[in-house]
Amino acid sequence: MVREFKFKGYAPEQLQALSIEALLPLLNARQRRSLDKRVAHYMNDEKRKLREEIKLAREGKLNGQLRTHIRDMIILPDMIGLDINVHNGKDFSSVNIKKEMIGHYLGEYAITNKRVQHGAPGVGASRSSLYVPLK
Repeated sequence: MVREFKFKGYAPEQLQALSIEALLPLLNARQRRSLDKRVAHYMNDEKRKLREEIKLAREGKLNGQLRTHIRDMIILPDMIGLDINVHNGKDFSSVNIKKEMIGHYLGEYAITNKRVQHGAPGVGASRSSLYVPLK
C-alpha cells in the first residue's frame, strides 16, 4: 500500500489552498522568520517578480523557461510541479519542484560545487615526480 504524502498533516491540495499567513505556523523557525518579514525585507522586487512569473507559468502564459538567480527563495506549495532553472554560480541547473521540497530553499537543490577530480601530479609536486617523463 502506497502512503500518501502529507506535510504536517495537510495534503498538497489543502496546502495550495492555504494563504501564506496560514502556512507560516507549519514551517520551521528559520523559514517562518524569513516569511514573517516578507513585507519589508523578504519579498524584495526580485522575489516579487519571480512569484509573478510562477503564476504565469501555472496558467501556461509563460513562454520559455523559468530561470532565476534567487537561491534563497523558500519553496511554497504553489510551486509544486514546476521546473525552475536555478543559477549555481556557473550555469543554470534544472530543479523539478516536488511536494517533499516545501519549506526548503531553491539553492539547496542547485549544488554550487563539483566533486574534485585530481589529475596527475605536476612537475615539482614531489621528489618522485622528477622521474615522470614529460611530453
